[in-house]
Amino acid sequence: MILLDYRDKRPIYEQVVEKLERLIVSGGLEPGSRMPSVRSLAMELSVNPNTVQRAYNQLEQEGYLYTVTGRGSFVAPEKEWRDEQVGRMLEEWTAVARKAREAGVSRELLEECLAAVYCSREQENEEREKGDTADSIGHAEGGSYD
Repeated sequence: MILLDYRDKRPIYEQVVEKLERLIVSGGLEPGSRMPSVRSLAMELSVNPNTVQRAYNQLEQEGYLYTVTGRGSFVAPEKEWRDEQVGRMLEEWTAVARKAREAGVSRELLEECLAAVYCSREQENEEREKGDTADSIGHAEGGSYD
């Protein structure tokens, strides 16, 4: 289910793109599955069909969807959108690294920052795994964390 925030300053189509990307990446929309028609999703979200069409077009450009003429839009295989996503991220990283170099930031500092981001991500995953284990143990024992 997609919930839009009408107080958000971003255009509605960008919110639709973000929500659908999250659903695809998380597995909520499986590769090969058919997307709702533009009209039906527009009615469900109470938005103009052009807004949904614009979101679908962007998702197709980013490799998340593909269209079969006369049949509709479908979720692309993971490899296709994952490769596109990695390519975009590497382009962004390259641009940031060039700006940092031009600003006099050392390679060592950039490497330290990158390592810190990866370390913090690993710690978050470990904490989440511990929390999931503790949560399942608490539920198994009928415990509560209140």
